[in-house]
Amino acid sequence: MANPCSSPGDDTAATIPTAGAPVSAVRASHEITSDAKPSPPVYDSDEHETYHGLVLPTEEEKSTLRRVAGKMPASCYYLCAVEFAERASYYGCNQVYKNFIRAPLPLDGNGAGAAAPNSRYTAGALGKGSVVATAMTEAFKFLAYALPVFFGWLADTRYGRFKMICWGVAVCGVAHIIMIVSAIPSILQSGNAIGPFALSLYMLAIGAAQFKPNISPTIMDQSPHKVAHVIEQDGERVIVDPGESINSVMLWFYLLINIGACFGIPTTYLAKIVGYWAAYLIPTILYLMLPPLLWYLNPRLVKQPPGGSDLGNVFKVTGDALRYAGITGFGRKGFWEHAKPSVRAAAGSTKVYGYDDEFVNDVRRTFQASGIFLFLPIFFINDGALGAAANALTAGMDTGGVPNDLLDNLNSVSIVVAVPIMNHLIYPALRKAGIKWGPISRMTFGFALCTIGSVGFSVLQYYVYQTSPCGYDATTCADIVPEGENPLSTVSYWLYSIPIILTAVSEVFVNVTAYGIAYSRSPKNMKGVVTSINLFMTAISAAIGLATAPAIRDPFLIWAFAGPTIAGAVLTVIFYWTFKHIDKEEFVINTDFSDMRRDSDHESEVGVEAANKAQDQKILNEKS
Repeated sequence: MANPCSSPGDDTAATIPTAGAPVSAVRASHEITSDAKPSPPVYDSDEHETYHGLVLPTEEEKSTLRRVAGKMPASCYYLCAVEFAERASYYGCNQVYKNFIRAPLPLDGNGAGAAAPNSRYTAGALGKGSVVATAMTEAFKFLAYALPVFFGWLADTRYGRFKMICWGVAVCGVAHIIMIVSAIPSILQSGNAIGPFALSLYMLAIGAAQFKPNISPTIMDQSPHKVAHVIEQDGERVIVDPGESINSVMLWFYLLINIGACFGIPTTYLAKIVGYWAAYLIPTILYLMLPPLLWYLNPRLVKQPPGGSDLGNVFKVTGDALRYAGITGFGRKGFWEHAKPSVRAAAGSTKVYGYDDEFVNDVRRTFQASGIFLFLPIFFINDGALGAAANALTAGMDTGGVPNDLLDNLNSVSIVVAVPIMNHLIYPALRKAGIKWGPISRMTFGFALCTIGSVGFSVLQYYVYQTSPCGYDATTCADIVPEGENPLSTVSYWLYSIPIILTAVSEVFVNVTAYGIAYSRSPKNMKGVVTSINLFMTAISAAIGLATAPAIRDPFLIWAFAGPTIAGAVLTVIFYWTFKHIDKEEFVINTDFSDMRRDSDHESEVGVEAANKAQDQKILNEKS
């Protein structure tokens, strides 16, 4: 049935691009195993098993055919644009927070936070020091990544993901306006800016917490590729892989996040040259893209309806597994089998369960995903350093007149360069060569790369201390040396780009993969919650930053970098040996294709039904 809300060339029409079956005819995938098929198998003329019109690969084909990423609907990429606008506004402001809080208004500045041309002072406003800057920004980060657990649960159980996204956009919009007000020169000079700024900062955290856990699952909800299936492509039989399809679109998602994050570059310069009101104004203007874009997308999106949380059943499954397998069986092979209704029935149980064997498999995967996520906090700390330590490091370096937080933006620029290379060159080449680079291998590589990059922070800080006129007081040397003397280390600021680039590229392998794991390894009505558990790991890293804030100062900065780096190296090895078996598992998307309905589909069906009734009534009237 044609979609009247689809524009010409819009590939959101309800068909699977790689198969002849309509989306509405395809149901939720299950892990294709001998003991967990929802219905008797159906075979085509070539004796291939089919699954609602899709040709499933045989075991031989799984090991011999090349895997490809399937085509995704346009709605996926429109949602990536939504993420771009939200992250551009978020990071455009976030990039200048630390200097805004840490440094005072420059003595030679314009009163809006900007410094005079070629000034030795950095841009600043509140003058609260690096400890308060670390505390406030880490508290902001903690709220932004801890509250998603609550908002993800609300979305799953009651309101739905899209509605929660819209509410988050509204809250963030108000926060951006208050933030601009807090940076008006007259308010900065009055000394009263801390109040409205703190209000806007933590409002922004609440809005982001509503938005963030729901946007990536909503994107993946649009995927029509729920099971691996065989197609003909350019005369070659290939397998359309759900995991590769999700990974491909999530690479675009992460690319647009970081293109948005590049807005930290102009805001950094605006803060230094014009003032903080201008730095906060540009992200707010960009934020105005979101309401009309969401309005346009509303009828065109597949929206997973809130279905009540599966959390209660997760506790029941876990309780049964512990009861029948024992606490010593936790983490061992076969532990979750004891909780399957079919196994309990075979053991003589007459209990009626509100879930099936596949749900138990989902719970098993959810616990695995949560275990994977526990390794992320140390990664997040090494990716950019602990608290405001990196900002303190660069405060003592010779920046050549550029803002000391400018090169932090290389994080996003590096990802913008790396993602197309991975998506269009490296990953296709690996698939063509028949190499399956599984999620655990990708994340392990990312952990290792981040650890190597993090070593650079410690090395740079050591040499800054060695070459600073103030020795181990390098961060605050400008306030110590007499007027007119050089307070900076001879270590070039541009060397700081090396660890920034290496740790940034590691995100392409870790964060993108983690999004897919959170979605694929969670029950249908817990995807928001499990995605928020993934995000919560950032909150844990922020909490560590908060707890260690008093140590983020001279002369302890070397160990602020070296300690997490050592921990990251050890955990990388433990991570791989703990989870390497997951690389051999098939990627599973366990949402129902019957839920893949847009508002426009419903409106179209209602319109057709009304037209049919009108036609029937007209015929009856003519007969009478």
